[in-house]
Amino acid sequence: MGESPVQLSVVIPVKDEQESIAALVVETHLALRDSGLAHEIIVVDDGSIDGTVAQLEQLASDPLVPLRVIVFEANAGQTAAMRAGCEAARAPWIGTLDGDGQNDPHDLPRLMEHAGRFDVVNGIRAKRRDSLWRKLCSRIGNGTRNLLTGKTVRDVGCSIRVFRRECLAAFPPYRGMHRFLPTLFTMAGFTITEIPVNHRPRKAGRTKYSAFGRMREGIPDLFAVRWMRKRARFPRIAREISSERGEGE
Repeated sequence: MGESPVQLSVVIPVKDEQESIAALVVETHLALRDSGLAHEIIVVDDGSIDGTVAQLEQLASDPLVPLRVIVFEANAGQTAAMRAGCEAARAPWIGTLDGDGQNDPHDLPRLMEHAGRFDVVNGIRAKRRDSLWRKLCSRIGNGTRNLLTGKTVRDVGCSIRVFRRECLAAFPPYRGMHRFLPTLFTMAGFTITEIPVNHRPRKAGRTKYSAFGRMREGIPDLFAVRWMRKRARFPRIAREISSERGEGE
């Protein structure tokens, strides 16, 4: 009997996560293997300067772990890393995880249970394992994004989700756009739902973002997406008429 086709491609963008990436890849593989999902894991290294790539090379030498690694020449940002991984995906469904281990890979099979009825299944962090300051900043950020760009989901900043590969057509190659994927997908007419997921404290390494840094970059992006939302047009086709005839006619 031949191998099962890949059902889910899991994309993990990383930068300087040598202390956590190996455990995350193995945990993701075991969670999906135990659920019966044929899968591949695509880790995109976004210009790490620590031992992240060495960790990934060692993991990739294990034939039991379906791992593919994409290494950038230099840091290009999380949007570029995530998009490169999604474009390399072989499965009809794509899942995304943050590289810090705070997303729980065991939630991916739960998200996939809703795949098909919806084009996008987004996580919502029911119990966030962050500081009070980060929780407050996230609540303000989610509220502001939904106010300016239109409400799509309650937790826009949650990175764990699964979506049809066709959704990539609505993923622009601009820095910062990974933060607006639910909005961009719904703008293009894709259906979306949101289910509670586990959220874990970071066990190793340090966060790459500060609240001020997110705000500084995020505010211009908010107005860019707001402009895109107002100007975008995705007409529904009523029917198509053609003079071409089928073979044998």
